[in-house]
Amino acid sequence: MGAMEMSGPFWPVHLRGLTASESVFSFASIAVYVGPMLGIMLTSAFWGRIGDRYGHKLMMIRALAGLSLTQLGLALFSDIWVILVLRFLQGAFAGYIAPAQAYGVSIEAPARRARLFAILQISTNVGSLLGAVVGGLILDHATFFWINISASALCAVCTVVAAVTLPNVPPVKKAPAAESTTATHSAQGLWQGTPLLSLLGVMGILLLARMLPQTSFSLYVSSVFEVSNSVVGLCYGLLALGFILSATHWSRYFEHRTQQDTLQRITFVVIGCIGLTAVAGLTRTPAVFVVAYFIWGVLLGATTPVLMALISKTADSSRQGHVLGIAQSTAQFASIAGISAGGLLSQVYGLQYTYLFVCLVYAVALVPIVALRYRPMVMPAGQPTRGD
Repeated sequence: MGAMEMSGPFWPVHLRGLTASESVFSFASIAVYVGPMLGIMLTSAFWGRIGDRYGHKLMMIRALAGLSLTQLGLALFSDIWVILVLRFLQGAFAGYIAPAQAYGVSIEAPARRARLFAILQISTNVGSLLGAVVGGLILDHATFFWINISASALCAVCTVVAAVTLPNVPPVKKAPAAESTTATHSAQGLWQGTPLLSLLGVMGILLLARMLPQTSFSLYVSSVFEVSNSVVGLCYGLLALGFILSATHWSRYFEHRTQQDTLQRITFVVIGCIGLTAVAGLTRTPAVFVVAYFIWGVLLGATTPVLMALISKTADSSRQGHVLGIAQSTAQFASIAGISAGGLLSQVYGLQYTYLFVCLVYAVALVPIVALRYRPMVMPAGQPTRGD
């Protein structure tokens, strides 16, 4: 994530110098971010099923090699359309997070699954923060070419490290009964009788709410509070910092709880998010906004990692790659929808209502959460009900 985020904040700056057309630039500055998300959304479930069959370590190596090669291509090509194609292919053929999650599930005790997802998300947040800083330093002293070359080299090193140091975990063989069923019946078993679809819906709605202010954040903070860019960056970073500091504590808190117990407590977390985003939208005091954003980040540590653990538990060990691939596709779709909807709503209704819409989406998320609380959790065959 650090290697990828070295270029993340600076793509519009690079693309601005590659075209004189305002329409092309406007399209490219959105597509350069949406392209990888779209690629991941379309292919994660496919790569997950391949990982279930041949091993998730192989899929991690494939993803890291794909990242290294596409970053090398981005360094060598300066045509704006080639760059957009490479960014899409980067998501379609790379997609490291889902196989890393599935591999982690295969080496971690079921009872500590929430902690696993929390640690993985913390590492991606830390990488995002540090990568952007390092990328800025490189761009201050060199060209954008060196950002992508450095990222390619780092991904190549990660590929070698993963191949050499990570233990091989053979794919879990399906039970003979499962092997004799048709593919259609197998797919139906994944969705019918389990809360998978509802959990994916809850996670998607919560991610959509989180991403709604993404496109208008800097404009909102600078126009409403009239503060410097450094304060804008501080507010943005505090959300990630709150998540980093709280995620593992939340995972331990939820570790041995049932689905109903977990969802009951997540209900209160979502209500807290509604209150904090309402404060963020109503206050005109920068200090209050900063504190609300940090606490919001703390509460976010109790959402996605915990829900990912519940999603993982809906499938047996032989389907972890497929299920987590579907979850990753859902997350990417929700992020794209949140970014797009946020930009559209801010243009139609104005920046001042940004956080009102976030509150409304969080309120919508309460409906499936409450419904799930009264639905018994069906464990897949062969899945332990509690960890050692």
